[in-house]
Amino acid sequence: MTTLETERLRLRPMTEADAPFLLEVLNEPAFIRNIGDRGVRTVEEAREYMKERITSQYERYGFGMWLVEMTEIGDPVGICGLIKREALDDIDLGFSFLERFWSRGFASEAASAVLARAFRALKLTRIVAIVAPHNGSSVRLLEKLGFQFEKMVRLTAEEELQLFAIELKMGG
Repeated sequence: MTTLETERLRLRPMTEADAPFLLEVLNEPAFIRNIGDRGVRTVEEAREYMKERITSQYERYGFGMWLVEMTEIGDPVGICGLIKREALDDIDLGFSFLERFWSRGFASEAASAVLARAFRALKLTRIVAIVAPHNGSSVRLLEKLGFQFEKMVRLTAEEELQLFAIELKMGG
């Protein structure tokens, strides 16, 4: 896994040392409301979650969720990257940022860098994103990035999600 850099951000693979930050992200009220409660309550549980759900994707697919940190001061602000879900045919763009860092363009900047790498380096031609229908800010971000709504999907019996997709336009 490589590290990505943008004007203000560094996206890098997560390590065990990032478990306290991941714990904070997973327990952020907006994460629980918009993505779901993962039941992770301790740093050790965050380490296990990271091994099972994040770093295992690095090993299996060569991509995954990156830790997003501000370049100048190194403070983590969120996570963003690509996920391969068994329930989806396509690779999924995922992101979550701590609420105190919202409305600064970090999610857009990080997601744009992830998409550029996915299309150029990984040679993907289509990427999807799933979002809860009530999560208007994520819907607006996806639309800003060029995603278009395709259909409603169920990954679990509990919740129906909106599936958005973006496709690389060949020859342009």
